[in-house]
Amino acid sequence: MAQPLIDFVHSLRWQDVPAPVQDRTRDFLVDLLGVAAGGIGTRLSQIIRDHAADQFGAGSAPARMLLDGRPVSPAGATLAGGMTIDAYDAHDGHRLTKGHAGCAALPAAMAMAEATGRLDGGDLLTALLLGYEIGTRSGIALHRTACDYHTTGAWTALSCAASGARYLGLTADQTRHALGIAEYHGPRSQMMRCIDAPTMVKDGSGWGGMAGVSAAYLARSGFTGAPAITAEGSDVADLWGDLGQTWRVMEQYYKPFPVCRWAQPPVQAVLSLMQGHRLRSTDVARIEIVTFHQSLRLATRTPATTEEAQYSTAFPAAVAAVRGTIGAEDITESAFADPEIRRLAEGMLVTESDTYNAAFPDRRIAHAVVVLQDGTRLQSPPTEARGDPEAMVARDEMRQKFHACADPVLGAPRASALRTAAEALGPGQSARDLLDLVWCNQFSQSVTN
Repeated sequence: MAQPLIDFVHSLRWQDVPAPVQDRTRDFLVDLLGVAAGGIGTRLSQIIRDHAADQFGAGSAPARMLLDGRPVSPAGATLAGGMTIDAYDAHDGHRLTKGHAGCAALPAAMAMAEATGRLDGGDLLTALLLGYEIGTRSGIALHRTACDYHTTGAWTALSCAASGARYLGLTADQTRHALGIAEYHGPRSQMMRCIDAPTMVKDGSGWGGMAGVSAAYLARSGFTGAPAITAEGSDVADLWGDLGQTWRVMEQYYKPFPVCRWAQPPVQAVLSLMQGHRLRSTDVARIEIVTFHQSLRLATRTPATTEEAQYSTAFPAAVAAVRGTIGAEDITESAFADPEIRRLAEGMLVTESDTYNAAFPDRRIAHAVVVLQDGTRLQSPPTEARGDPEAMVARDEMRQKFHACADPVLGAPRASALRTAAEALGPGQSARDLLDLVWCNQFSQSVTN
């Protein structure tokens, strides 16, 4: 079972990837870079980058941290980059994994490219695509075979090990052991614990990436750990037999707002009512949300941290009603103190629907009721979040989000140069221009929490 996967890791070429898959991978590359810019000024990112600088020495083959520039080990750069992206909860994800394949895959690929000196643009894009293809399958396999809902880091460990194995040129046997080490050491942390008590541990993405990159280096040194049962077990064989035929990157969703995906159907339902009826928040007496159980569990109403704001249903729905959107400034302390947002969030009724529960996780559905000051009740239809793979948003909208995240942090000229470099990336071209822009540490910290 392991050999087709190992062959895929080492033999996949960007030139052989279908054009729509290439386009989607580049789109998510740009989006992830924007989300990283959104996360770089958070307290979470500041702490983890300082930790990586202190505890993950650069060694003989260093890599620089994303939007920081300090040299650390490749594992440390992946840890810091993955958690920086995760700090701003606007990155792509997958319904069945209930997590985010790209979050660790990108910093792992960049770190390994620098550490090995392999800076071909096609190699970097292929490593990112491997992150989606192997990570998504690993995540589905883990959910199928394990009894608890584990964080993204539990399965991005395998995809980052695969990226490391490819860049290091590991043998087939070493690659198999790298995948096994990564699966064994990946953080099988309980996601609902962070949903119920939001803190900086979040989705474990950076920790899984760190484990995966470390696994590749360990396997190169002779450390053993095979098999990876989520890749080799007979009960998950169907997930791996279509590598190179079914492209899982095409199944990822796009997030328009920097809050948990489970909150986005209610947010979208509220927005549709407010915009469709041209309402102001002061027209609204209260809001009622009917959603699925996991969305109900996002219970924080008066956040004190950006993590609590991002893992909430009532708060972002109230922000959407008051401000008409949700951006970086809307999940920070300035929004926490807004009396109109607090009024609507604290008075919001959130209940769950058996019908919507039955549809989860394949579909995430909610509807909203806006009760006006005169008692009029306006109800939305059943609503899903925008950006699902069957109805992907236009590229222009994705680019607008990139600039909304990146321009205030990087400055418009550097953000435009970064986007241009990402869009132009391809085989036979050096990724140096892109990576130099990514590694540069000159940014303004516009968000602090």
